[in-house]
Order: sequence, then structure tokens, then C-alpha cells
Amino acid sequence: MQTARTVLVTGGNRGIGYAIAQEFVAAGHRVAVTARSGKGPKGTLSVVADVTDGASLDAAIQEVEQQLGPIEVLVANAGITKDTLLLRMSDEEFEDVVNTNLNGVFRVLKRVTKSMLKQKYGRVILIGSVVGLLGSAGQVNYAATKSALVGIARSVTRELGSRNITANVVAPGFIDTDMTAELSEELAKSYRDKIPAGRFASPEEVAKVVRWLASDEASYISGAVIPVDGGLGMGH
Repeated sequence: MQTARTVLVTGGNRGIGYAIAQEFVAAGHRVAVTARSGKGPKGTLSVVADVTDGASLDAAIQEVEQQLGPIEVLVANAGITKDTLLLRMSDEEFEDVVNTNLNGVFRVLKRVTKSMLKQKYGRVILIGSVVGLLGSAGQVNYAATKSALVGIARSVTRELGSRNITANVVAPGFIDTDMTAELSEELAKSYRDKIPAGRFASPEEVAKVVRWLASDEASYISGAVIPVDGGLGMGH
């Protein structure tokens, strides 16, 4: 039987984050989700927080630890996109995505690793993307933040690996979420044609990999990039 852990999922109110939170609840863990608005799935503790606001994170993490105990598993999932071609991209469009997707991960990570160090136990799972290493036209800002997560996970592994703390990146490809539902059928088909598996993934397929990475079975995996992309990013 897997030990029940206290899990924090950022951006757990929709899409992949919601599915990840559901998966951990189903496996018997104590799960909290942060969201700027909305709530996580049934059985989770939802706290309002914005990863770009350190004070809101302090309050949210304090509430989670008071109600559920010290955070043992962090799933850093909160992210935004502001896609446009490089020559049209404003400084603000680049900086906003970096502030949420990269600086936001740092802010949460720094705050939860204190309790992980005290407990000599921690699982850090950063939700990256296939485009972090594959690249994507129109996503210079987003791809930059997702490739940077690899550097964070590997540096955390070197700093904290001896304290029974692992840090890994899960890199999803195209997933059936609200974001991909907005694609035109023509564009969706062109993306599917590039995926060896010939289909988009369900959010649950990503969630199961994340849950496994947090389990005792994956205790010797750290600094890795685990693709969940149907073969799209092979060779990267």
C-alpha cells in the first residue's frame, strides 16, 4: 500500500491540473489545489492563490499545511500561453508568460521545499511541454519557460537529491483539453498527423504518469524529462 502523502497541485481547477488532482485523490492522498478562480475536483482542498504573487502563495501554503500537514509532493502545473510570432510579440507578452510559467514555479518551489527538507522527503514534479525541447513557431515565450524547467529540476536534484527529494519534468504533448478544443479541425488534423500515436492524449494519461513519479516505485528517478507525447518529441 502506497503511503498517503500531502500533495499540492498548482492550477488544479481545470485541464491537466484537474485530472492530476483527481488521480491523487483516487489513490488515497490528501490533495490541495491552488487556483486564481474556480475549484479543484471533489475531495480536494481548494485555495485561492496566484503564482505571480508571493504573499498569496504564503497564505495558501500556510492554509494547506494547517489543514492537511506539511506538503510532501508538489505538482507545479499552473501556466498560461500568449502565442504570437516573435516579430509581433511584445515585451509584455514575453514577460507575462515567463512570470507565471517560470518565476511562478520558482516561487512555489522555494516555499514548499522547506518542509520537504525538514521531513527528508519530497517529490517535485514540474509540468513541462513537448515544445520545451521540440520548439514551436509562435511560442518563443512558452517554449522558453518549459525548457527552463529542465534546468530547475536538474539543479534541484543536485542540491537536494541526498535529502530524499526528487525533481522531474513531465512533458506532455497535445492533450484533449479546452485549449486544444479551440483548434480548427484542419489545424488539429495537421498536429495529429505529426504524432506517431495518431491521436491526442487524455488528461488522465498525463495524470497517471505524474502520480507514478510521486510513488515509491519512482524513488530513484530524478532530473529526468518524462515525455507523454505519443512519440512527437522523439530525439529531444
